[in-house]
Amino acid sequence: YTLRTLFPYTTLFRSLLLLGVFTFLPALNMIHYSFMEWNGYSSVKKWVGFANYEQIFKNPMYFKPLENSLYYFFGGLLQLVIAFYLAVVINTKIIGKNLFKALYFFPFLINGVAISLIFVFFFRPDGTLDSILKMLGVGSFIQQWLGNAHIVNFSLAGVSIWRYVGFNFIIFLGAIQAISPEVIEAADLDGANEWQKIKYITLPSVKKIVELNLILTVSGAISVYEIPLIMTGGSNGSNTFVIQTVNTAFKFQQVGLASAMGVIVLIIVGAATIIQNVYFKEAK
Repeated sequence: YTLRTLFPYTTLFRSLLLLGVFTFLPALNMIHYSFMEWNGYSSVKKWVGFANYEQIFKNPMYFKPLENSLYYFFGGLLQLVIAFYLAVVINTKIIGKNLFKALYFFPFLINGVAISLIFVFFFRPDGTLDSILKMLGVGSFIQQWLGNAHIVNFSLAGVSIWRYVGFNFIIFLGAIQAISPEVIEAADLDGANEWQKIKYITLPSVKKIVELNLILTVSGAISVYEIPLIMTGGSNGSNTFVIQTVNTAFKFQQVGLASAMGVIVLIIVGAATIIQNVYFKEAK
């Protein structure tokens, strides 16, 4: 074997090694711990079988935070629509498109902690949002944006949309720009309008991107952590399943129970991915 022949395999092996050490091995350990009663630091681990899972399913308190994931899921769907719309607009012949690309993508480059702190000031009473509403003469719409349990999750989901829309925008834009110009020219010659070009050319071309982003939307909605933790601490009905899991592990020192919660999240994301793949296969 020559060095050129072996190089791809050595590269793949290194990647698989890192993936195994930092992804698969911790996942297997988590599954193993989910059958244990362990406080996280003691050398004594008690095997309890499915007792942790039984406790989770018998107590609705553990699944209550999953309801909040729906806000982020539907927010993620709205985010995909906005990102696709922006990508279509930027792909046209407009002045300063590179500036718009940078502006839309910039929020994704900001650290999540910094974004959360920025929006704490944005949403606080007499903060930026309230000032804007007063300036526009619609002060009657002023709310306790983070203190009202009925709207706090809408506020937090809005922050998530603002942060990640630029990421999806760049992915959609790359897929749209990869469409052959000859296909667009042929559509123009056939008299297709803009909507027909989007429906019959652009959307089929970004279908794989939509599939990927839907998987990321489901997993992201369930694994939301830093934004609600920093902005509200999970209070006022904004608690998420991951915050609940972390508190169970490190605050209440029930690592086995928290591991079982993590396994349940893994199962939910895996099931959603399989269902989605089956649906898109049947839709072809």
